[in-house]
Amino acid sequence: MDVELPELPFLLRTYGPDGHWFYEDGVLTGWAGARQDRFVSPTGEALDPASDAPRLLGAPEGDFQLIARVTVGFGAAFDAGVLYVHVGDRAWAKLCLENSPDVPTVCTVVTRGHSDDANSFTVEGSSVWLRISRTGRALAFHASRDGKKWVFVRLFTLGTEKETENALVGFMTQSPMGEGCVVTYDHIEFRPDWPADLRDGS
Repeated sequence: MDVELPELPFLLRTYGPDGHWFYEDGVLTGWAGARQDRFVSPTGEALDPASDAPRLLGAPEGDFQLIARVTVGFGAAFDAGVLYVHVGDRAWAKLCLENSPDVPTVCTVVTRGHSDDANSFTVEGSSVWLRISRTGRALAFHASRDGKKWVFVRLFTLGTEKETENALVGFMTQSPMGEGCVVTYDHIEFRPDWPADLRDGS
């Protein structure tokens, strides 16, 4: 199913399990079902490499920043709302507001065959602003408590410049240990450029 958001200059398409995606008055809502996640454990334990979670993704052209305030209805450990970037079957990354495992935390996962997993900073409440940026083969993650001052979280690549230029980008929900959770995304914004400075808060 294709979804068009007025804030974005590209169409979105659903992937994975049904996320019951719904958009109204500037708010995008998605639902993760029980035990839904995307994570390929480097230890071979816990989650199945073939596991999946609801995603709503599109293909922006050129340099960009995708921004949204993410609010998660936390119910269990590792419930999360995610901005997601996908380059290939085993080349993708997540910028999450996650219950990690019982404190809301900005987390990142970068998967190149197997997933890594890193926590950034904790958040009071259930909302935070997240931002994915791209230029060439470079990708950057930022987060913000107020939508104004941005904290640099990660700079990385998932493949060649051509592969990254064709990346799918958008939204994901997950509830790997729980019975499901609801996530809302508002203040959605698209900027057709790369941040001027990754580390000065802008």
